Amino acid sequence: MKLSKRIEGVEYSAIRKLTPYVDRAKKDGKKLYELNIGAPDIDVPDIYYDTFQKIKKGPLPYAYAQGISELREATANYYKKRNINFDADDIYITNGASEAILFTFQVIADEGDAVLTTDPFYTNYMTVFEQLGVELNVFKTDPDKGFALPEEKEIEKHITDKTVAILLSNPTNPTGALYSEGEIIRIVNLAKKYDLFIIADEVYREFVYDGNNYKSFGEVGGIEENLILIDSISKRFGACGARIGSVASKNKAFNDGINKLCNCRLAAPTIEQMAAAKLYEIDKSYFEEVNKEYQKRRDVIYEELISIPGVKVKKPKGAFYVMPKLPVDDTEKFAIWMIENFDIDGETLVFAPAKGFFKNKEEGKQMIRLAFILNTDALKKSMKILKEGIKAYVSENE
Repeated sequence: MKLSKRIEGVEYSAIRKLTPYVDRAKKDGKKLYELNIGAPDIDVPDIYYDTFQKIKKGPLPYAYAQGISELREATANYYKKRNINFDADDIYITNGASEAILFTFQVIADEGDAVLTTDPFYTNYMTVFEQLGVELNVFKTDPDKGFALPEEKEIEKHITDKTVAILLSNPTNPTGALYSEGEIIRIVNLAKKYDLFIIADEVYREFVYDGNNYKSFGEVGGIEENLILIDSISKRFGACGARIGSVASKNKAFNDGINKLCNCRLAAPTIEQMAAAKLYEIDKSYFEEVNKEYQKRRDVIYEELISIPGVKVKKPKGAFYVMPKLPVDDTEKFAIWMIENFDIDGETLVFAPAKGFFKNKEEGKQMIRLAFILNTDALKKSMKILKEGIKAYVSENE
């Protein structure tokens, strides 16, 4: 039977592309250090699970399509503490940030329109654009400069009459880049000049290292009609499986469109929203401790990587990803080889080949994305496996 041309054009996520190989290796008894997916191992605070214990048995109704008021109020209060000016009525609760991104582009972009973002970019953005027939335009970010944004004039070169929005992840998945206030203002200036939406994906807002300041697009005045803020509890509280995200905007026409889509899909999960609202009651010391732990992990994986001959890498400033360049010709082939043919005492490593994070896949063939979401001992072991794996692979393929 015939399938749609739309789905035929959608590629598998670069992050989960190796899943069949991983499953086979596990069946064969291998232990794998899975650094390919950004799934934090930090415990979700107990207050989240307490909600489930207190639920009375009986009917479980749909939640309000926009999201329960308790969660929208809690999110708005969290924003206000960070000088981000959104009210509860500006916020729509979604099934993870993924649905927020999909809904956003369903509202703002027609087939044939274009969106501008960094290169490399979060691979699942492309999945959304392929579904909707939206063109992806990119501007380069230099790995030798820590993937910082180029100058404003360079970004401007890639804006066309089809461009409807600039999309930016900050701190950034997949590179770990953290954008300064000056870099943020470059995007703001261009959005105002060309009357573009700014889609700010800020799900890693809490993960900023070395005492660096974080500047949210929500703190910038004069872009209320332009700004669409994407968010999630997945990374912030280690609650990826809860599937609770949000989209926020002051643009009433945009919000009306989002409201239509929220009503069409009925609701996000009721109890998960109730539990998520409670998460925002925890003390700020939770974020401080989590941040310290991830900075320690960042430091460990960076030091291990720079000790591997032939590896090139810059220290990430945020999120929990790092994108090194390896001394191999094709990291996808190398990744499969590592899973199928290499181990140390029955243990091996899984990472995300970087091809799927670039518009031109050839540019990412020698790079990988590692998520430092395991404890420091596990990271040290996994980097030892990577070091020995590179040595064996290069020797075998000389």
